[in-house]
Amino acid sequence: MLPECKELLLDLAEGVLTITLNRPQKRNAMNSALVKEMMAVFDSIYDDRSVRAVVLQGAEGTFCAGGDISGMNDGEADVSPEQAAWNFNRSFGHMITQVNSAPQVVITLLEGAVLGGGFGLACISDVAIADKNAMLSMPETGLGIIPAQIAPFVVARIGLTQARRLALLGERVDGEAATQLGIAHYLTEGREAMNAQLAEVLKKVRRCAPQANADTKTLMLQVGVVEHETLLDGAADMFSASLRRDEGQEGTKAFMEKRKPFWAQ
Repeated sequence: MLPECKELLLDLAEGVLTITLNRPQKRNAMNSALVKEMMAVFDSIYDDRSVRAVVLQGAEGTFCAGGDISGMNDGEADVSPEQAAWNFNRSFGHMITQVNSAPQVVITLLEGAVLGGGFGLACISDVAIADKNAMLSMPETGLGIIPAQIAPFVVARIGLTQARRLALLGERVDGEAATQLGIAHYLTEGREAMNAQLAEVLKKVRRCAPQANADTKTLMLQVGVVEHETLLDGAADMFSASLRRDEGQEGTKAFMEKRKPFWAQ
């Protein structure tokens, strides 16, 4: 069951959970409450394979303007400002790590401002669709602070050389440049075109078995973390298990019978 949220709008339909960051008065910048709600939502769907994809978007044409500094102390009245800042920053790191490893296919719709933490969310999505006029940036160094929790994910997404340039110059890139850099996978112009591209992506998601997708993400996220031979031993275990599961049995049978498997109906 999905949790009740105040900072997020949730819509679950046909196996797709759409999460809308709903703080348009702050350009959907994330405060402590939003971060906690996001973690609660992903906790609630972790074991639910009926949820095939999660779409992250922002209200009113803006994805996310980063972290709301004024919201760092929410619920932290009994700690020092320094500790509150640490807690807020680290909780965002926990959240982005959780979203990164979600079993579902995570899709981001990048419109308007995609800054700081919003940039980080773009970099951990499985599929990112960028509007041509979106503006992406890591502006932290220009504010005298650092992109602490997102930096490792940005480096993993686009490589150290480009990550250094964007972070150390605070450089802004539009949707086209973001696609060329590999931050986004698809480039669109206008919401109608973005929705059409999203529909095509979701059509492809539904062709893939949900548990097979979940296991594939788990495997890929271990690259560079787990020693190579150990990783491949584990991969062989996962492969043989996948053949024995209902999905593997159905998928191979459907292939032989030249029909769609049950999850793609």
